[in-house]
Amino acid sequence: MTSSSSSSVPRLVVAAPSSGSGKTTVATGLMAAFAARGLAVSPHKVGPDYIDPGYHSLATGRVGRNLDAYLCGPELVGPLFAHGARGCDLAVVEGVMGMFDGAAGEGELASTAHVAKLLRAPVVLVVDASSQSRSVAALVHGFASWDPEVRVGGVILNKVASDRHEALLREALDAAGVPVLGVLRRVPQVDTPSRHLGLVPVAERQSAAVEAVAAMAAQVREGCDLEALFALARSAGALTGEAWEAPVTDTTTREVVAVAGGPAFTFSYAEHAELLTAAGAEVVVFDPLRDEQLPDGTRGLVIGGGFPEVYAAELSANEPLRKAVSALAESGAPVAAECAGLLYLCRELDGRPMCGVLDATARMSERLTLGYRDAVALSDSVLAVAGTRMRGHEFHRTVVEPGSGAAPAWGVRAPDRRVEGFVQQGVHASYLHTHWAAEPGVARRFVERCRTS
Repeated sequence: MTSSSSSSVPRLVVAAPSSGSGKTTVATGLMAAFAARGLAVSPHKVGPDYIDPGYHSLATGRVGRNLDAYLCGPELVGPLFAHGARGCDLAVVEGVMGMFDGAAGEGELASTAHVAKLLRAPVVLVVDASSQSRSVAALVHGFASWDPEVRVGGVILNKVASDRHEALLREALDAAGVPVLGVLRRVPQVDTPSRHLGLVPVAERQSAAVEAVAAMAAQVREGCDLEALFALARSAGALTGEAWEAPVTDTTTREVVAVAGGPAFTFSYAEHAELLTAAGAEVVVFDPLRDEQLPDGTRGLVIGGGFPEVYAAELSANEPLRKAVSALAESGAPVAAECAGLLYLCRELDGRPMCGVLDATARMSERLTLGYRDAVALSDSVLAVAGTRMRGHEFHRTVVEPGSGAAPAWGVRAPDRRVEGFVQQGVHASYLHTHWAAEPGVARRFVERCRTS
């Protein structure tokens, strides 16, 4: 752990009264607009979302990072922010859901408001004004005064219909005492396509994603007062404490850890690769859609989340790689698989052959499984010893049958009580997405198993 000047980085939190108000458009557009001015912009996202940070990375040229007070604990939000924002001129933090919506049954925990307070950052409230005029003042007044510790420094009005509509909104907001820092008209090309789990990831859209980010930047640049927004960002309070650092393990050799990437496996936290590297791994990313073999010298395998169900046919068609994954698992090498990785290790997904590492089948479902989970490791594994408590997040529309093996990965304590996932030989496979920064021993243990297996 080292001290960092990132405690004084100017920063803004982009929040909204509810989902669908335009947070992603505004936050991504701000990031791109400020980056185009030559500023080093640090992009962040509140909560467990993996997809928005991809757009943020495209906008800034920097790794998008998550700030999740549930998965990592409130005490790590500031240090993880400082780690990501080190050396930057500005940080923009996109909120999650409505500003005060947090982990179910946990009060403000992990809400945008909670993270804004932890970061001592001013909030810009994005309001969908499409179906209101004078009422906007009551809405903004309510959000600005609900929690005195949250400082709403300005409003950006989204989906404004006309000059007349804008005039009515501005007149109403004059009385609320919260400045209007931007007005955006409805622009169809800024919309980004969605499907069963939200926005389509950047890795799957390529040039279309570049165009979408450029459109967001243009709309924000034309409709927002960037000078006033940067002045607001500079008013953020200084953070105390030190920036997060991945704990380094002294080692003379590096073990190759293959990490699945490409369009089918787009979900990962940046800190995971940093933790693996610090623990003595040489992280090599490969694409299971295209690469027919694992990287040379692979001693361990990490398969994170994504959309294997969308690419089931292509993943199944890559039989050489499926066999290579199966052989690696059979050898006892450590394999960590989360959600999409779990599906890939099953015998089949929607009737198509997968790797066959697990004696289980997977299929798409109509039911969305979504939410934070409080879990405890039930079996000693390559990631944790039995009894280790971790928090996770589930987000999928698939079902794996059976849902757990003879040695389950996790006992989910809340919101329901059940066992989940598979531990066999060196394999740890589960639906739960976890953030390893909350338990740095996970990466160290995994790399050590790479060294000894």
